[in-house]
Amino acid sequence: MDNLTRVTIDFQTSHLIFPIMIAVLLGLLGLAILVRDRAAILGSGRMWAATFREMDKPRFLGTLALTVVYFLLMVPVGNIWPNTGYGFLICSVPYVIVLGLLFMHERTPAKLGAMLAVALVAPPLIWWLFSEVFFLTLP
Repeated sequence: MDNLTRVTIDFQTSHLIFPIMIAVLLGLLGLAILVRDRAAILGSGRMWAATFREMDKPRFLGTLALTVVYFLLMVPVGNIWPNTGYGFLICSVPYVIVLGLLFMHERTPAKLGAMLAVALVAPPLIWWLFSEVFFLTLP
């Protein structure tokens, strides 16, 4: 009965809960799309040709590359200060800035200011929320 009131945190794996939950959710949503649109996805090369022809390749490929670099850098940066979430915090600010610049069609001073405000406020707010309110470690 003593173990029912004791909470232990495995800091080596505690930060993996949300990526696993999101991966499962995205997998289920992808499966639902595949089941719903299986005829269009599997049956026609025209749909894929039109999709690749009309897509915004710089933004799509840029987002993929930035996201891969973001996730690859988060753990090594976080290992400098273990179990603090600084890896998330330090990597998220430039990620949000560069992603915002990538998707911004018109770079007016007002829009740049708003994007920079979001990039400087949102990651620390999320970092604080996860660490202080939910007691979860970020990489």
